[in-house]
Amino acid sequence: MTSVSQRIQYVSWIREGNQAGARLRLACDEVGISLRTYKRWYRGGKVTADKRPEAIRPEPLNKLSEHEQQVILDVCNESRFASLPPTQIVPALLDDGVYYGSESTYYRLLKQHGQLHHRGRSMAPRVAKAPQTYVAIAPRQVFCWDITYLPSNVRGQFFYLYMLEDLFSRKIVGWEVYAEESGELAAELLQRTLLREHCAHSGLVLHSDNGAPMKAQTMREKAYELGVTTSYNRPRLSNDNPFAESLFRTCKYRPEWPSAGFKSLDEARQWVLKFTRWYNYEHKHSKLRFVTPEQRHTGQDKAILARRKAVMEAAKAQNSVRWGKRQVRNCMPVGPTTLNPAKEPVKQEQKQAA
Repeated sequence: MTSVSQRIQYVSWIREGNQAGARLRLACDEVGISLRTYKRWYRGGKVTADKRPEAIRPEPLNKLSEHEQQVILDVCNESRFASLPPTQIVPALLDDGVYYGSESTYYRLLKQHGQLHHRGRSMAPRVAKAPQTYVAIAPRQVFCWDITYLPSNVRGQFFYLYMLEDLFSRKIVGWEVYAEESGELAAELLQRTLLREHCAHSGLVLHSDNGAPMKAQTMREKAYELGVTTSYNRPRLSNDNPFAESLFRTCKYRPEWPSAGFKSLDEARQWVLKFTRWYNYEHKHSKLRFVTPEQRHTGQDKAILARRKAVMEAAKAQNSVRWGKRQVRNCMPVGPTTLNPAKEPVKQEQKQAA
């Protein structure tokens, strides 16, 4: 509903454009209203107000009387129905041979009288807030970390891989394998990693899930001591930490992954050491224009991608017929990396099309 002040502003813009030589229909399109709407707003040299708020509408013939409404409210407030929603109350009354109205009528009356709240002893459902969004424009700004199981060759026994990943470069900046999950061990690994990367007290963000080691008091105190801002998943939503989950998948789907399990803690550590060296220094990451995480971490990716582009441009110039009008592969360095980006609202047209 457009207010009178807005209508006056729109009409003045349209008249100004029309007097300057623009067609009235085109001027209306620029403002965002139709010509028919303009003529309805502007009549006899005056801007009219919306008369819908002042309209006198007859009451529906099927409207409940005040007595009938009060009967429904009294029923909902009976002790036997105090913890039940209308979807349970109406069928129960029907079994007793009584019908006062539909479930929607009950809901509408309860809402109208401020009684549409969670009924019962169970916890009311809560809408999960959107996860915190962080953007890394350079290395050593945002780290993601997690712990995953490494199976042993003894059924029911596991080793635990602690791993920290730089969000911007995807480089594994810290890792260790232990025989247990512990906040103290995680705190020690965090301190060693930050000292090695020279990013203590730099405003680093450390993102993880809600596991016990991640939220252990020792880990939180160590993060505070090192000037680290901690960030956590929403409860029971593992996809809030997608980079760590993706890294663990890459790890466990390597061809040399021991499907029978590791024989000892030392063997697990040796295997992870080889994997980390391969991942950081040899693996050409598909999300980094196929440069290695180490090259991205140290800034070498710009020169490498520039050389690739020069090679392809030379090949295209040498055999332009084969290339045709196609451009060479995109060799621009990847821009900033966002953790849990905000979702764009779905437009009404897209919903209707779906």
